[in-house]
Amino acid sequence: MTSKQDTPAGSLHVVGTPIGNLGDLSLRAREVLGAVDVIAAEDTRRTRRLLSSIGLKGTIIAFHDHNEVERTPGLLARLLDGESIALVSDAGTPLISDPGWRLVRAALAEGIEVVSVPGPSAVSAALSVCGLPTDRFVFEGFLPRRKAQRTARLQALHDETRTMVFFESVHRLDATLRVLAEHFGAQRDAAIARELTKLHECVYAGSLAELGFRLGDGIPLRGEFVVVVAGDKVAQRPEESEALRIFSVLCEELPPDKAATLCARITGLPRNVVYRLTRRKP
Repeated sequence: MTSKQDTPAGSLHVVGTPIGNLGDLSLRAREVLGAVDVIAAEDTRRTRRLLSSIGLKGTIIAFHDHNEVERTPGLLARLLDGESIALVSDAGTPLISDPGWRLVRAALAEGIEVVSVPGPSAVSAALSVCGLPTDRFVFEGFLPRRKAQRTARLQALHDETRTMVFFESVHRLDATLRVLAEHFGAQRDAAIARELTKLHECVYAGSLAELGFRLGDGIPLRGEFVVVVAGDKVAQRPEESEALRIFSVLCEELPPDKAATLCARITGLPRNVVYRLTRRKP
């Protein structure tokens, strides 16, 4: 008789699924989805429709942001009992702005095999067609909804030289373009990828100001969007270098806080910009 301790651990398959075009589902993904014991899905209805479209049935359980913590121990127990599980998001490659990292971490900690089954990703798809540098990039997902948190995130990206990738919903796209222009400059190069891999896929390139102006007219406010923004070409501008020089001189006679305040008055730079620069000073 085989005891529970003798049962070999199963395997966790992280499976990429289409973000729009069903033809992007790989043969390997089809085989895995048809072979595993359980499919942990972010959106069970969408996953059932996907399985039905390729002639498969399977045991599907909901696994999303709101139940990830409570569901992880149960899924881990099934893996330890020898079952195989496929983890899928509602679309695209799991864990890219989607739940699942806790389950993956727990499985790795138990020595369970975690297998990547690569597939489509809106991040890589947008980068490939945006017309901006892609040798180095940073993925930021959805910006925080609350103003203070959103502002803090964008301030942290002020000097980012890598191309930046954001997800955004149709209802917040206009406001997001305006706040990106406010923080990065209205003339910063950017691109909007709309409905990637779907029938009405379009890519729009221009400055943040131009793209914002075209919303609702040249750019339909329907579907799903990825916003790609060029990085800062010069991380430290000449006026910022001058501010640091002035700050250094003032620090010879004044405490740092007073030196920063006076430096802002002399240079005309916003006080928060001067503080940010001086905090980076060794």
